[in-house]
Amino acid sequence: MWLAELSLVDVRSYQALNCSFNPGVTVLVGRNGQGKTNIVESIGYLATHTSHRVASDAPMIRLGAHQALITGEVVTKERQVLLELAILQGRANKARVNGVPVPRFREALGYLTSVTFSPEDLGIVKGDPAERRRFLDELIMQHRPRMAAVYSDYEHTLKQRNALLKSGLARPNGGQPSAAAFTSMLAVWDEQLVKLGAQLTVARLAMVEQLAATIVSTYATLAQGAAVLDVALAYRSSALKPDDDSKDNVSLPNDEQSWTALLDEALLKARAQERARGITVVGPHRDDLVLSLGPHPVRGFASQGECWSLALALRLASINVLASQGDSPVVILDDVFAELDSGRRLMLRDFLTGVDQVFITAAVEEDLPSELVADRLDVRDGTVSPRAA
Repeated sequence: MWLAELSLVDVRSYQALNCSFNPGVTVLVGRNGQGKTNIVESIGYLATHTSHRVASDAPMIRLGAHQALITGEVVTKERQVLLELAILQGRANKARVNGVPVPRFREALGYLTSVTFSPEDLGIVKGDPAERRRFLDELIMQHRPRMAAVYSDYEHTLKQRNALLKSGLARPNGGQPSAAAFTSMLAVWDEQLVKLGAQLTVARLAMVEQLAATIVSTYATLAQGAAVLDVALAYRSSALKPDDDSKDNVSLPNDEQSWTALLDEALLKARAQERARGITVVGPHRDDLVLSLGPHPVRGFASQGECWSLALALRLASINVLASQGDSPVVILDDVFAELDSGRRLMLRDFLTGVDQVFITAAVEEDLPSELVADRLDVRDGTVSPRAA
């Protein structure tokens, strides 16, 4: 899989930009602030409908514009697809596939897959649980695009349930004629939250299992053999007590029926706490992916070098997960080589030899690994041009 054409209109710093790319490695070279990351951010957005830099879409719209347009021509072994995404100010985003509007924006997912590695990825390893949930969920939606509807429905249900709980916080009787009426209304959202939450949890557990299959060997290679500790991934559910959890996931069920029962029971037990706080305290939105090196959790224990190696290993494992569907994803390395030593640069270069297309941003040529065969493009003052040999 590779991206042959990219067109931007009112995206970030670009009023208009058209680029053509070849398979293989493309390096975007330019000083900071010239627009390199804006280009690769747009490529990633075509695949994931999210930015690796910001949580909302609004910053992607050029200052003074009302919408941003990202168009890409995607080539796979079996087909050629034109994707057109419109990011709209204050309105629902729209998409077209091969010129035909799709009913929902999320229905444009799956035609292009990508894996982006950037300095922000240290947040997956060292940051809050929300960073790790986002990592898992974005990967799941690329791997199984139909799950995007489940995530959307879960977020809607969670929002409505929290609003109802907040109304109960404001008025002790639940904002309803009686406590019974409040409980009855809450039960409607409970049923949806449990059903959708079970689907999300099972999907996350399956993804953790797929990642774990390759991350141990990948991390060992990146760590360059220096006192390498075993890597472990474990899913921690808010529906379970801490002493019920298992670092190796062996004790966790992997079917929706079991998780439906677990979540339903956990919600009942948390009812008084939720009424007091006015928020939903149980569900996938409160879960975590626990990363460990040997007997210790990564957070608060791992060195900076170990964190970098683990973050990179997670992204490389993601490539394997997406490539298992037949086409390798487009890989984006945004200002990464400057953060790595020469040994890890060469290892990363070697890991990517089997990928159809790679985009790399760099401020200077010296940040790149030696003997890197690539198309080189200069990015300067909003223009992109081939670099002279």
